[in-house]
Amino acid sequence: MEYKFTMRSEMDTIEFAQNLESEKFPNMVICLNGELGSGKTLFTKGFANALGVDETVTSPTFTIIKEYAGELPLYHMDVYRLDGNVDGVGIEDYYHKGGVVIIEWANTIKDILPEHRLDIKFKIAGENSRILIVTPHGAEYEELCEAVF
Repeated sequence: MEYKFTMRSEMDTIEFAQNLESEKFPNMVICLNGELGSGKTLFTKGFANALGVDETVTSPTFTIIKEYAGELPLYHMDVYRLDGNVDGVGIEDYYHKGGVVIIEWANTIKDILPEHRLDIKFKIAGENSRILIVTPHGAEYEELCEAVF
């Protein structure tokens, strides 16, 4: 099943992320895809804020992975620069550390993504509008979507 939402402002995207955060659970994996400037990092900032992260959240483009402390640990990844080469990075280890993993450009590492996850595709629909297509993979993510949407 797939869910489709239209975001008409940055605040809509932040509220969307906060709604998902309200249903968080340990070892949750959220995979974000979409073109540059479509709202992936903004989503992560909204999620992190709701999670109680006090630090400023920025895209980990050059560091690949940033770790934040909140109600649960947040592992924010930007895998664009890896170009699919994940050798030695240890991304899969984060799936079982008891926190929430958010991966930007997740489609570039689809071979190592967990079977159970939440995919969110961001599409630019106008200057301030975005269409988000949410696809749950696994019962826990289907239940999350039912609870939130």
